[in-house]
Amino acid sequence: MIGAFYGLGTDTFSSTEDIWEGVLGIVAAIIITIMGAALLRVSKLQDKWRVKLAKALEHEHDPNETNKGRVKRWLEKYAMFILPFITVLREGLEAVVYVGGVGLGLPASSFPLAVFCGLLAGFVVGYIIYRGGQQTSMQIFLIVSTCFLYLVAAGLFSRGVWFLENNAWNHIIGGDAAETGSGPGSYDIRQSVWHVNCCNPLIGGGGGWGIFNALFGWTNSADYGSVIAYNLYWVSVMVGYGLMFYREKRGPIPIIDPAINGVARAKARTRAFILRRPYEDPVAPVETAVPVTEKHAGTGVLAL
Repeated sequence: MIGAFYGLGTDTFSSTEDIWEGVLGIVAAIIITIMGAALLRVSKLQDKWRVKLAKALEHEHDPNETNKGRVKRWLEKYAMFILPFITVLREGLEAVVYVGGVGLGLPASSFPLAVFCGLLAGFVVGYIIYRGGQQTSMQIFLIVSTCFLYLVAAGLFSRGVWFLENNAWNHIIGGDAAETGSGPGSYDIRQSVWHVNCCNPLIGGGGGWGIFNALFGWTNSADYGSVIAYNLYWVSVMVGYGLMFYREKRGPIPIIDPAINGVARAKARTRAFILRRPYEDPVAPVETAVPVTEKHAGTGVLAL
């Protein structure tokens, strides 16, 4: 895109902006959904990570260890420092780039107050999370944060579909529908579910409606695709968690787990054949929750 803009003098992005935003929104929603499922399992992985950290800290020095092994051991030992350090460094560099990019056309006097407010807001939010983490259960915090992430992901998924359909409408009218305002002509009446001639998040910066659009996918002109996508997303999340709950309580899911295991074993065999190393079964046994009645079956006591 950048090469086409400066080399050919063609702004390719403006003609495909809705496609980019739609595809990236859908991909981001999928990534957030997977990450949310992993977040809810953090509490169950505490013991596993405790053992890993203990092994990394108690690792005995091997005189025959290679330089690659030393680097790997050092990274494992200080992983809890390196990961937050790189994350904070990346966010800081992004902040510098974004502040510099936004302020290219502004005087230097406009930077200090905005930067100070941003730092102050980040400090306040970080302190609230720190203090709340000491007084609140980690599981409750993860559940609340995951629910919020899923609200954002549902909005992204719905908004992604809306942008794709808006791109099709732009081609029909031969221009950008947002330039016509919020009235007739700005939306396809044939696909409309609801429309209000206000609260448009794409006009004049959007204001508060732009924030709702960014966080929850709000739009003043919803169509069939965006509404169905929003509901389909939540149905998919509920089905996914239902299958995960079934797997933890009763073991492997019929048809689905055998197919996944077959693909994993095929990939492992291919990798072992290419790298000329022994084959290791990648499928780990599924841990299931033992019913309380079975735990006390030998004692003759039924725990309720």
